[in-house]
Amino acid sequence: MALAGLIRGGIVTLVIATAVACGGHTARQDTSSQPSSAPTTPRKEVISKDDTCPPAPPAEPVPPSPHPGKVTKILLVVLENKNPCASTKGMPYLAALADKYAKAGLYYAMAHPSLPNYLSLAGGSTFGIRDDRSPAAHKLTGPSVFGQVLEAGEIAKTYAEDMKSNCQLEQGKNDPYAVRHNPWLYFASDTERQGCQQYDVPAGTVTEGEFHDDVANGTLPTFGLLAPNLCDDAHDCPLGSANTWLTKWFAPLLAGPDFASGHLLVLITFDEDDKHAGNRVLTVAVNPSLHHLVIGTRLDHLATSKAVSTLVSAPPLREAAKAPDLFTALGLAH
Repeated sequence: MALAGLIRGGIVTLVIATAVACGGHTARQDTSSQPSSAPTTPRKEVISKDDTCPPAPPAEPVPPSPHPGKVTKILLVVLENKNPCASTKGMPYLAALADKYAKAGLYYAMAHPSLPNYLSLAGGSTFGIRDDRSPAAHKLTGPSVFGQVLEAGEIAKTYAEDMKSNCQLEQGKNDPYAVRHNPWLYFASDTERQGCQQYDVPAGTVTEGEFHDDVANGTLPTFGLLAPNLCDDAHDCPLGSANTWLTKWFAPLLAGPDFASGHLLVLITFDEDDKHAGNRVLTVAVNPSLHHLVIGTRLDHLATSKAVSTLVSAPPLREAAKAPDLFTALGLAH
């Protein structure tokens, strides 16, 4: 199906592909010496064959949309470990979305490896973490953006592909579901854990399950994180696998009532690069109000975190308070 045929109405879809905001509510990492469950050793990453990635091109001005839709929902999709050159070359569907709608030319991940980037998206900080250990090893206090959305009386969800039960805190040795790619699990307060147990759910499939039903019924949450499994996010498999996955899952999404209403912003990003581009990653914004835009503002995962908080009029979390405003960079209202 042609991209033009996927668009119905004014919902904003911002897709950020990631190879992967600072308020007064400072969360602290639990530094107790409580033993962690033995973390699953991540499989060897599929590294891009592109040894280098040219610097981002000069920024083009972003003209404001004459009639921007009001964004009331954000859906974030996170892919894995690729630089922008490899992502564009290996994922033609994502590249087509970037060309048709908008892409951020200067969008950066925060650190290596994966986990601190996911925590930056969910909590506005890396919390000083530089590993991929389990939630038992990193019990974070204070709120996440998921908790902020729930506190505002709205719904936040994680849709995790191949997760077996709600808020699954552990994974098996060969499990395609990755705990470290599900950041809500790391926020350990009673309030956060209760929300996680209710709204951190298995994604299901393209044809059935919670994500499918929410897309079909126009009931996507105010903030949603769609987390592919370790093959479909291009961590353990080639980018072509992620491209196929994205094509299949986005066909109903872009044809659904939330997108047609003009109020949905979908973000696709990569958690981190493959160490070939200074941690710059491809970020794509899809929205009927956006047309062939290259965003010149320097952005990062903290800006995405800030966008979720400000969507529900909550203060950006931690370091995200100082991040640029993503809505302003896109010229979108919320």
